Amino acid sequence: MSGNSSHETSWADQWDYSPDPAVYHDEDSSRNNSTAKYKHKVGEGLGKTKQAASTGIKKVKEGTSVGFNWIKDKCQKTTQKH
Repeated sequence: MSGNSSHETSWADQWDYSPDPAVYHDEDSSRNNSTAKYKHKVGEGLGKTKQAASTGIKKVKEGTSVGFNWIKDKCQKTTQKH
């Protein structure tokens, strides 16, 4: 027995003589609802991303400042010994 291909009918289609039911979707209303929902979620996500980026930048800035001061102190100590 061969597998179903796009040209063959399934077992259920062979015994079902009624037409396929028509499915009606109101695309405009469902699209507007889903668009508004996703805009809201994306907006929330962007707010969280901004906050995380801001915190990360502050930490990098502080770490860089501490690192440069450490290097500066090490260099000044070695030049003062000579």
